[in-house]
Order: sequence, then C-alpha cells, then structure tokens
Amino acid sequence: MSNLKGKVALVTGSARRIGADTVRTLHAAGANVVVHYRHSSKDAKKLFLELNNLRDDSCFLVQADLNNIKKIEEMVDSIIKKMGRLDILVNNASTFYPTKVGEITENDWDDLMGSNVKAPLFLSQAVVPYLKLTQGCIINIVDIHGIRPMKNYPVYSMAKSALLMLTQSLARELGPDIRVNGVAPGAILWPEQAENESDQEELLSKTALKRMGTPQDIAKTILFLVRDADYITGQVIPVDGGRVLNH
Repeated sequence: MSNLKGKVALVTGSARRIGADTVRTLHAAGANVVVHYRHSSKDAKKLFLELNNLRDDSCFLVQADLNNIKKIEEMVDSIIKKMGRLDILVNNASTFYPTKVGEITENDWDDLMGSNVKAPLFLSQAVVPYLKLTQGCIINIVDIHGIRPMKNYPVYSMAKSALLMLTQSLARELGPDIRVNGVAPGAILWPEQAENESDQEELLSKTALKRMGTPQDIAKTILFLVRDADYITGQVIPVDGGRVLNH
C-alpha cells in the first residue's frame, strides 16, 4: 500500500462538503492538492490555509467556471505551471436541483448537463497528456440516481447516467496509461435546500444499513481507487448503504 507523497491531485468543487473531505483525505495520504472552486472563495481560502499550515506549499487554489472550455484550459495550464505535474483528477463539481417535467428550461438542461457531463469530459481531455506521463487516474463522482432515476430530477439523473457512461468510455479510450473509475454516493449529505424530515426518514428506511453515510465514506472510497486499485478501471462503486437494492 503506497502513499501519495509527491503526487498532485486536482479535485473540482472542493471548497466544501464531499469535495473538501476528499481533498483532506488525499492530502493526509501525502498528496499535494489543488482546490478548485467557482463561487465559494471564503471556504476555499480557509481550506487552503488549513492544509498549508499542516504542510508548507502543499495546496494550490484555482477558480474557474468549468462550463467555459477556455477557462478549463487556462486552469490546467496554471496548475502545471505551479505544481509541475498532475497524477489524480477527481471530477466532483456538480449542480443539483429538481426539474419537473413541464417546467424544464433550456437553461436547466445546459447547467445540469454542463456541470455533470460537459465539464468532466473536457477537463479530463485537457489533463490526459499530463496523466499519461504519470500513469495517473481519473475519478468521477457519479450518483446512485445515475443508476436509478430520482423522481422530479430527470435532467440531473440523465446527466449522472451520462457521467457513468463517460467513466466507462474514458476507461476504454485511455487505457493502459490512465485508469478511470467512479463513485456513486447515496444518502451522504442532504442538499442545502433539504427535503423535510419525514422525506429524509423515508429515504434512509430504504437503505439496507438504515442509516446515513458520511462524506468520509466517499473520500475513503476515492482514496482506495486512487492508491490501492491498480487493476481496477471502468468501474463505478455505489457507496449508498444498499440503497439501490430497494428502489
């Protein structure tokens, strides 16, 4: 079991929530980390200071709208210029909200497909030359609702399903140099516009483990795929307490 000392990891949307836990976990395993954010500058800077206080010059901040292809290319250039290499990409940034049939707008489509499919595709494409040099890997944060659709969330569910297929497709396209896998969270964190308590209890009752997971459950699975899974590619691991067993 090797550590990640000397390796560089980019985690998108990592100023808060699951992304921040992932950054902390990879950093604790020895990696230098790149924290990407779009709007959460205060949280990003707080995380930046926290990690650099633990280990000097081990964290780099980048801000970008990943729906803008030019900004993706500029971001990758700045990372390579600063860090000198890239070993790990975690496509975590995502938008999530309901889109009831009859009320779906073109903007909803562009936004949800943009953050969940377009950005991971074009960012992955942009970093391929660097990951090839390091025999690196890509981890996509999918969702169990990319496997089983969520009511009132058709566009989001479609986008995560497309991300699942992107994971498998990139694994075929980029092997043997780059491994590509995914993690599909279930009930880990409630959305910030959370469902009411009875809805939450109903959702947890449908899990085999009858409890909520934690962001650390996702981060530990990502660490496994990055560090310990040299012969695994093209797989998406549900981390959902058995939720997909009872849909």
